[in-house]
Amino acid sequence: MSEGERKVVDTRGKFTQVVKDGRELNDAEWSGGRILLSNRRLILAGNGGKRTIPLPKIESLEGRTDVNQLVAKVSGYVSLQIAGGDVVLVSADDPESFERLLYRALLDRKIVLARHPAVEGGVVTDAEWEKGRLKIEEGAVALAIADGSFVEIDLDDIGSMEANERSVRDEKRRVLEVEHSEDGTSVQTYLSGSTRRCAILESLLRKGESRSEIGVDLSERQNEVLMALYSGVSPFEIPDFLGMDVDEVEEVFDRLIELEVVEEIRVRREVALNARGRNIASEAMNDQ
Repeated sequence: MSEGERKVVDTRGKFTQVVKDGRELNDAEWSGGRILLSNRRLILAGNGGKRTIPLPKIESLEGRTDVNQLVAKVSGYVSLQIAGGDVVLVSADDPESFERLLYRALLDRKIVLARHPAVEGGVVTDAEWEKGRLKIEEGAVALAIADGSFVEIDLDDIGSMEANERSVRDEKRRVLEVEHSEDGTSVQTYLSGSTRRCAILESLLRKGESRSEIGVDLSERQNEVLMALYSGVSPFEIPDFLGMDVDEVEEVFDRLIELEVVEEIRVRREVALNARGRNIASEAMNDQ
């Protein structure tokens, strides 16, 4: 390896090219071989030869895209969208570990612009855009902000993730709007960067979003409790805030825990909304 280059992972697996110069290949076949990832490039070496993909050429990771029946036979692969219109699928022996290390190689220590919290408890804040340095951890995206603050976005805690065009420092740029929780309160962190960096980061954050689908019907009282929690009301203040009996609130908490909408964080009935619960509360508040 060249000076300054370091090995990230050396493993085995399968790989295939399914799109070349923007055109789908009908004769794609999996090849087994060695998969070597460094902080600068990805090398795929099999019986048919060796292919080297510089990391800056990887434009996005689309994940589980079934291109044809052949590809569908192999699970646990990542889909690499490469500059020039190529798509290469890689299935390592330990797919989850390889995918995490690949995201880390692509994003770790990279600089983005962040606005945090852009929204707190459903209220837009006056937070300014600041530079931040990414750190990809196991199950989380961490961000060290230039003002000295630190943000951690747990992938299992992402309630929603939207990508929009917004004005960032007087320039129209792609912005990722990530809803998660901080000290029990729903917040939104806005992230922006180059088109490529946003595309790769978006694919990682959407993995967390997909785990928090709504799909549950709640009573009016249950929705009221959720909206109160979403707005930052303490679980202990819910009875007075909503004019409910303590026993009734306890019953609501029991039902919400059963539905996996809130999580019990202390035995004496302190609860916190999880990503699914925040989605439901946000939807209920929008319907008011």
